[in-house]
Amino acid sequence: MDAPQLDEALESLRAVCGEVGVRRTVVVRRGWRVWAGPEPDVRVPVYSCTKSFLSVCLGLLWDDGRCSPDDLAYRYFEPLQRHYPTVTLRHLATFTSGYAHAPESVFKPAEPMYSPGAAFHYSDQSDLLALILTRIAGEPLRELFQRRIGDAIGLRPEAWEWRVVGETEGIPVHGGSGFPESGVHIAAQDLARLGWMAACRGVWAGRRLLSLRYFETAAAPCTDPRTPPYDPKAWYVRLPGAYGLNWWVNGVTPDGQRMWPHAPPDTFAAQGNLNGICFALPSWEMTIVRLGPDVVIDMRLYDRMFQRLKAMRPPLDVRSSPSGAR
Repeated sequence: MDAPQLDEALESLRAVCGEVGVRRTVVVRRGWRVWAGPEPDVRVPVYSCTKSFLSVCLGLLWDDGRCSPDDLAYRYFEPLQRHYPTVTLRHLATFTSGYAHAPESVFKPAEPMYSPGAAFHYSDQSDLLALILTRIAGEPLRELFQRRIGDAIGLRPEAWEWRVVGETEGIPVHGGSGFPESGVHIAAQDLARLGWMAACRGVWAGRRLLSLRYFETAAAPCTDPRTPPYDPKAWYVRLPGAYGLNWWVNGVTPDGQRMWPHAPPDTFAAQGNLNGICFALPSWEMTIVRLGPDVVIDMRLYDRMFQRLKAMRPPLDVRSSPSGAR
């Protein structure tokens, strides 16, 4: 990669960020770290990037044959049967379940907001999905993730936290929604390991950690762009069509445009509040992590960086199967 052009692309990213700029930014290309800001090892809460950690745990349990995205959720949490007999794990992972809960606990179901699949509502229902996956796993999700993914990709146990939102059957439940008190805390250089594994669609150093089936499902649009937002004035009105299984994807949004028009269509990302994001770009064999926290921005602004990267000379290769970690 041409260093001055890469610097220019990262400068276009810095221009749309807050005071942290690109200090906590890491770029990985073909398994090598090719660019890093001065603070790649500062551990911070990554908010809703936590949802993608949750999604990976769903993928692991799916690969093991212990559940499927289309399983009825009440099979694993009986209190859902009364109000949510047709809600699936997929509904919970795509915010289309209609789930509502009592004010005192996300784990106490209340009357639904809408019928499953009828609308999109970005909410704290990910904590419920975390409880369900914990019951399926029979162990804390952090332990499942660390043993199956973290150890393999060089993510040291002491390098990250996944805090607890409650417990089920005596097992700690790590939060799925990403609130700072119950979500993942990690540094950019460590989150980039997950991003590179995702860009390689589950392969690390020649070893498959997650199935291609999972990535073909989770990193593709799982909601129709015509799905109405539950709140037409909410910030998430553009997400239908650009959301997978707890990953943001480069699908076609309700306005008929891709989320990031200059990025490859197979781009997907873990995204969190206050401008934290981890992009996986399989076609460009690249991962880009930028962490705050600083300001909330329109996620489409990242396309300015992709426009600069797409114009690089020599051009970024487009390959169907990334080469794996070095």
